[in-house]
Amino acid sequence: MRPAVSADRPDVAKMIRARCAWMEERGLPSWRESVDDLASQCDNPCGDVWLLELDGSRIVGRTTIQEQGPPWGWTEAERAEPAHYLNTSVTDPGLRDLRPGTLMAWWAVDRAFRAGLSWVRRDCLSPDLVRYYSAQGFHLVHELERAKYRLYLLARQAEPMEGLSEWFMSGRPALPGAGR
Repeated sequence: MRPAVSADRPDVAKMIRARCAWMEERGLPSWRESVDDLASQCDNPCGDVWLLELDGSRIVGRTTIQEQGPPWGWTEAERAEPAHYLNTSVTDPGLRDLRPGTLMAWWAVDRAFRAGLSWVRRDCLSPDLVRYYSAQGFHLVHELERAKYRLYLLARQAEPMEGLSEWFMSGRPALPGAGR
């Protein structure tokens, strides 16, 4: 994992378009209208966009880690707890067997732990993603009705994730239960 830079924009956009095509082929909503915006976030000087590279050359994942999430949906006590907020995670659909989304999520959990934070939080709009994130160890905390959609808020306690280095080096899950 490394911070994104402006030069990554074309490769990130290409990966997001591939994910959009994969989603659309399955009748799922995609980020087609937001590809350029998501790719342009590589220019963020705050350095909160992170990329997962395969073999140090191919971008296979992208996520954003922020110091706090949106204020709505979380209680005042939850907002007071030190946490990272993980969002806009996108992975190359051609490498699903390597589980890049899980690797990025677990990297964020480990990173938050090493930073002395208590939680990693995220949200999504789909019950299917709730199930996917639950398999990564996140649990559903809140469901909200927004103007036009239902929003699911999830959290996972920060903890050390041993074996991530081996996973990065080999491209294969090396953590207990990673084969699920």
